[in-house]
Amino acid sequence: MDVENQETHEYISHIGEFRPYWRDIILGVNDGLVSIFLLVVGVVGGGFDTAQVLLTAVAGALAGAVSMAAGEYLATKSQDEILEAELALERTHIIHFKDQELEQLRGFFTDMGVGEADLNGVIAGFENNDEAILNAMAALEFGVVESERRSPRLAMAASGLLFLVGSLPSVVPFILIDSTGTALIWATALSLTGLFLVGVVKARVAKSHWLQSGFENMAIAGVGGVIAWAIGNAIGATLG
Repeated sequence: MDVENQETHEYISHIGEFRPYWRDIILGVNDGLVSIFLLVVGVVGGGFDTAQVLLTAVAGALAGAVSMAAGEYLATKSQDEILEAELALERTHIIHFKDQELEQLRGFFTDMGVGEADLNGVIAGFENNDEAILNAMAALEFGVVESERRSPRLAMAASGLLFLVGSLPSVVPFILIDSTGTALIWATALSLTGLFLVGVVKARVAKSHWLQSGFENMAIAGVGGVIAWAIGNAIGATLG
């Protein structure tokens, strides 16, 4: 084959050690952007003045950050504890029922496409290595490898702190600007820009279409903002 006609590929590195926390990063900042923006739009639509909107937004941002942080900590810790219990049981199975575990491992490798002619050699590599069996079963039966396990504390910090960061575009304009209408315009512009950028970053990491992802993320919040305004306005008019 002509070397000039061979397709060349650039080696692209994986995301790395922060991969397990991308969910917390994206969810935290995106939730902060969307939820506080919709809260602000709703209360402005309901007739709140600038000071009332600011108080509501700050309270919402703090409550949301604590809720996100606590939720991620408890969920991640519970998941980790369940996994540890399952691995402890798996160790017992390996000690007392190794043949069954090896047979189960054989089934996993068969499902992965390992040919029958190669299976005996593959399984032979595990027969006298209980730790290798445990690691293989953790990945194939429970879907977990050590490098992908998340620290509850890091998950908590990422989601909680980034929620606060995401809330800033909706909070800061009401600190700096006296006019509620003008502050809302700035909050809308900054929040939608932030949402677009989050969509772009997410697409870059996922190696998908960045423009579509950015506009999609922005459009969802935009539609939500219209609904929040309408509801806030209706409630405000009802309450007088």
